[in-house]
Amino acid sequence: MKIDRHSIEQAHERIKPYIHRTPVFTSKSINEATGCQVYLKCENFQKVGAFKARGAMNAALSLDEEDLAKGLATHSSGNHAQALARAAKILGTKSFIVMPRTAPEIKKRGVRGYGGEIFECEPNLASREATLAEVIKKTGATEIHPFNNYDVIEGQATAAKELFADVRELDVIMVPVGGGGMLSGTALAAKYFSPNTKVIAGEPAGSDDAYRSLKSGKIEEAQSQSIADGLLTRLGDKTFPIIHEQVSEVITVTDEEILAAMRLVWERVKIVIETSSAVPLAALIKEKERFKDQRVGIIFSGGNVDLEKVLKLMTQ
Repeated sequence: MKIDRHSIEQAHERIKPYIHRTPVFTSKSINEATGCQVYLKCENFQKVGAFKARGAMNAALSLDEEDLAKGLATHSSGNHAQALARAAKILGTKSFIVMPRTAPEIKKRGVRGYGGEIFECEPNLASREATLAEVIKKTGATEIHPFNNYDVIEGQATAAKELFADVRELDVIMVPVGGGGMLSGTALAAKYFSPNTKVIAGEPAGSDDAYRSLKSGKIEEAQSQSIADGLLTRLGDKTFPIIHEQVSEVITVTDEEILAAMRLVWERVKIVIETSSAVPLAALIKEKERFKDQRVGIIFSGGNVDLEKVLKLMTQ
């Protein structure tokens, strides 16, 4: 499948009735902390509280009636899980969701609220994939992968497309990276809608496989040691080639830097973002001298926070 300017535009039109066009915020405090003019694309205000609503909806709407009727299945730590359960409910089919037993309770409640059936697994990729294979064998459902799916990537590209329409002449756009669905979609959106904009990802240092993959030129195995629970997976064979070709670099940040960036947003912008969302801002703050006086767009990926867990981390 080829993703180009026209297909991204088509995806955007396809999903518009089912998503929010999320706002772009600016903050004097964020600008002062970074030395840049920063534009915050707030996908934390998206349906299901995350950008994942875009890709899941586009993928579900792209299925033929026979595959859709079988039900939808995926594995996810939470945001794609909720997004796919919501898409299935809207389209009148079932959803079967494999989630790590350690996934935030708020995200599990969201899946159940949309009628999704949850199958818990151990918090590692091998367990997720093996459990999903069993679920698909049992139910006959159609898999929609959380990131390694061209329809999903195409849907995720629409967030950056909107940002480029709202804010012209961005020097840099920064997003978090886990499996690479948002990053590869953002990179393609930049290529077709804002070709002079550099694409940079933020990634947890404790799960730095994208950083290592970009250096080595091949997909590296993921580690899973970070508070950014939405980013603890490796790149896919569909996302990596796009990232390798289109993304300038990946900047890694510590959990302490992630928490500091999240606290800054909570306190100064007065909005709630989750740990994964704070990663690109943490990367910008860490390397702020390099980006001084530039116009930087950041996509806040989501706002589904396990408050008790995060508040405990913040007070440690």
